[in-house]
Amino acid sequence: MTATATEPAALIEDAVELRTHIGPVNPIADSKVLKQLDQFCRDFIALSPFLVIASGDGAGGADASPRGDAPGFVRILDDRTLLIPDRRGNNRVDTFGNILASPGIGLIFMVPGINETLRVNGRARVTREPGLLEPSTVQERSPVTGMLVEIDEAYFHCGKALIRSKLWDPATQVPRHSFPSLGRIVAEQTKAIGVAEAEANLAEGYKSRLY
Repeated sequence: MTATATEPAALIEDAVELRTHIGPVNPIADSKVLKQLDQFCRDFIALSPFLVIASGDGAGGADASPRGDAPGFVRILDDRTLLIPDRRGNNRVDTFGNILASPGIGLIFMVPGINETLRVNGRARVTREPGLLEPSTVQERSPVTGMLVEIDEAYFHCGKALIRSKLWDPATQVPRHSFPSLGRIVAEQTKAIGVAEAEANLAEGYKSRLY
C-alpha cells in the first residue's frame, strides 16, 4: 500500500524531530538577523513597490495580503518603525482585524529585477492619526488608516525562490488572455452579478478607485 502525506510516518509534529530531519541551521542565516533597519534595509524599502503582509488571528487562522504602490510608499519613521498606508480596497480589513486580535506580523518586501527579498517581523498597530497619514497622500487623497510596524527582526532572504520561479523573467509571463478575468471569476463564483457588470465594475475600480 502506498503511504499518504497524512499518515503518521509522513508527518513531523515536534521541533526536535523537525531539526533532526532538516539538519543544523546555517550560522550565517542566524547572524544576519538585525534588530533594526540598517542602511541596506532602508535603501531596499525605498526601492520597493510591493510587499506581502502575513498576519494571524491568534486562534490558528492566518492571512497573507499584498500591498503595492509607488516605490517608497512604506515610510520609515525610524530604525525600528514603519508606516504602511492603507489604500482603498474591499473593506474586508482581514489584516487589521488580525492585528487587533494578535499583533504579530511578517512582511516580505520585493523589488522588481532583484531576486533577493527583505523580510521584516514585528508587531503592528492600527492608526488613524492624520499627522502620520497625510504625508502618504496621493492624488489629493490621504489614507484614513495605516499600519504602524514595530520591528523585531529584519534580514535579507536569498534569491533562490525567485530564481527558481523566474518571477522577473519577461519570457515566463503568462499571456493575460490565457486565464479568465477577475470579473468573470467573481461573477461565476458568486452568482450575484453578471459577467459584463462585474467586468465594468472592475475596470472602473482600477481606473478611479486606486486611492
